[in-house]
Amino acid sequence: MWNSHTSRPTALDESLPEIELYESSKERKDYENKGDLYTIITATEHLERAYAQDAIPHNEYAIECNKLLSQFKIAEKAALGGGGVNKNNSTTTETFMRIYQMDCPRATHRLLVMGVPEPVKNADGPGGANVAANVAETVQHFITTMDAIKLGQMAVDDLQPLLSDLMNALIQLPDTPNDFGPNHKVQKWLEKLNAMRAVDVLDEDDGRQFYHDLDSAYTEFTRYLRAKT
Repeated sequence: MWNSHTSRPTALDESLPEIELYESSKERKDYENKGDLYTIITATEHLERAYAQDAIPHNEYAIECNKLLSQFKIAEKAALGGGGVNKNNSTTTETFMRIYQMDCPRATHRLLVMGVPEPVKNADGPGGANVAANVAETVQHFITTMDAIKLGQMAVDDLQPLLSDLMNALIQLPDTPNDFGPNHKVQKWLEKLNAMRAVDVLDEDDGRQFYHDLDSAYTEFTRYLRAKT
């Protein structure tokens, strides 16, 4: 039984020195950057769970997911790219999630593997205006990505958003078979880039192979379009 002689919790002793998490503005910025990355991963996990439970329509899901995907690489580069106090930082996002005990399997799959929102096929018929717009958009994304490689833009944070846009356009096309070659070739490279850090750079051999695979995918894509007309 509690009585008046029982010790009561006391207020914090304000005379004790505060424990500072950082000693400089650079260290403070590092903590803020890691906080941003943590927030984006957590938000993606919640979004994926909501979509899986049919708590959000696909159009809203796709908008928010694309926003988080684009923010993720920026936050990853800022938090783990070694530009702060830890110049030689080589921490990956997977390591970051283990250190901070983040149990986010859906976010891991979306951010580090797929790199695009969960697709829903366009319901329009093959002659629909939306389909024609999707085809034109896909062609433009192919050309933009291949031009970037030609110009020597080999950094992951340059190429990943372009390839993500291309993959997003491809999966919106109706009537493409499940084993559609261009999709598999683009997805293979997207998964490779997603597994790398934003500050990483493709070497010359990977760059040549990347361009070759995209050129092959584009040729197959245009051949498929001609066969459909």
